[in-house]
Amino acid sequence: MRSPSTHYCEMVRGIAIRLLFTIGLALVMFGCQGKDHSSVVTHQEWDGWAAGQVLDARTGLSVPMNRWLEGLATYDTIYLGEEHHNRFHIDAALTVLRSLMGQGRRPVLAMEMFGWDGQPALDHYLASKESVRSEFLERALWKQNWGGAFEDYEPLVQFAKDHHLPLLAMNPPKTLIRQVVKQGLVQAKEQTEWRQWGMEGETIVGDPAYRSRILSQLQDCHGGGSPEDYQTMYDASMVRDEGMAKTLVAALKRIRTEAGPAQGPVLSYTGGGHVQYRLPVPNRVARRVPEGLKQVTVYMATFEAGRAAELWQAMKEGIADYVWLTPQGSQGPPRRCR
Repeated sequence: MRSPSTHYCEMVRGIAIRLLFTIGLALVMFGCQGKDHSSVVTHQEWDGWAAGQVLDARTGLSVPMNRWLEGLATYDTIYLGEEHHNRFHIDAALTVLRSLMGQGRRPVLAMEMFGWDGQPALDHYLASKESVRSEFLERALWKQNWGGAFEDYEPLVQFAKDHHLPLLAMNPPKTLIRQVVKQGLVQAKEQTEWRQWGMEGETIVGDPAYRSRILSQLQDCHGGGSPEDYQTMYDASMVRDEGMAKTLVAALKRIRTEAGPAQGPVLSYTGGGHVQYRLPVPNRVARRVPEGLKQVTVYMATFEAGRAAELWQAMKEGIADYVWLTPQGSQGPPRRCR
């Protein structure tokens, strides 16, 4: 019989795994704050903000949409960070894809919602005219790796299918991440699955700023765990982000070595927690491309007038290059902790 402490540790780790795969590292726009800190900000830069605007995060000013969309074609990698279950964020991504194609580009779409073990099924589904949706989801291990409603993300998959665009599964398989959460990074590296997915040559790089944000959010949102629990959660976060960076860099190298000038850019679509402050994925991609590349981060956020001051504070701290304000989704304002 398991002891109560063993049961509790397993419960915490189970929560961590669900957390890492459903809310983007627990790093939602305003973290897990329970208080409204708008009173400490006195400036009114947010006056005039409205859903549908794209804001330059350095100035808080709205940018002309059409000109901004045209400019995205000049980047090697575009990062779109979403709030899960907000259809307006899917629509925003489709707007970017259509704009890129309208400029004669052929973007490569990469999605957090698919694991590496689902890539063969994803490739088959995109190439086949007779693919059965239910069979595709089963073979792609959608339920195991993501688990949310496929309908939320189907428009992006269908767009790639209709336009014959490459669609990449960004995430390491959930089984691999589960090993890290349960055993820690050192032991997970000794397992067969680590080598199976080509991770034996990978350097999992920690960063003080990244560590501080990850651990504080995990502790605030899911307090009560042991230091060991939080360490393995942090390890798993690093592995996920490093794995997604690995996926993007492989795509960038293929574009640079095999494709014509119209190929690309790479459009990364993930939860906002993998984008903000460039710490989770963008910085890891940059580290892996020493010859340099041009990247842009776009944080998509439900516009809530009552939290505009908090958003402005996050922008001043460098949450992203641009913030795309949208209406709230069908499930209402995003929750800060789940």
